Amino acid sequence: MMENPLHDDLLIGAAAIADFIYGSTEYKYQRRVYYLTTQSKRRLPWFRLGSQIAARRSSIMTWIEAQEGWR
Repeated sequence: MMENPLHDDLLIGAAAIADFIYGSTEYKYQRRVYYLTTQSKRRLPWFRLGSQIAARRSSIMTWIEAQEGWR
């Protein structure tokens, strides 16, 4: 069976994204994820898979690295 690298890089749902960024799936962190996808000046990279939001771990890491140099 072939390995799918996208499967390992994919986060589906606000809870999964919140767990990756904040280390918690608590509701307040899920709300922060939604805020970062819609209202933030420097928006979190995301896309839709059906009715759920999704993101790639690698894209989030690149986004975080860009935040480190931003003032």
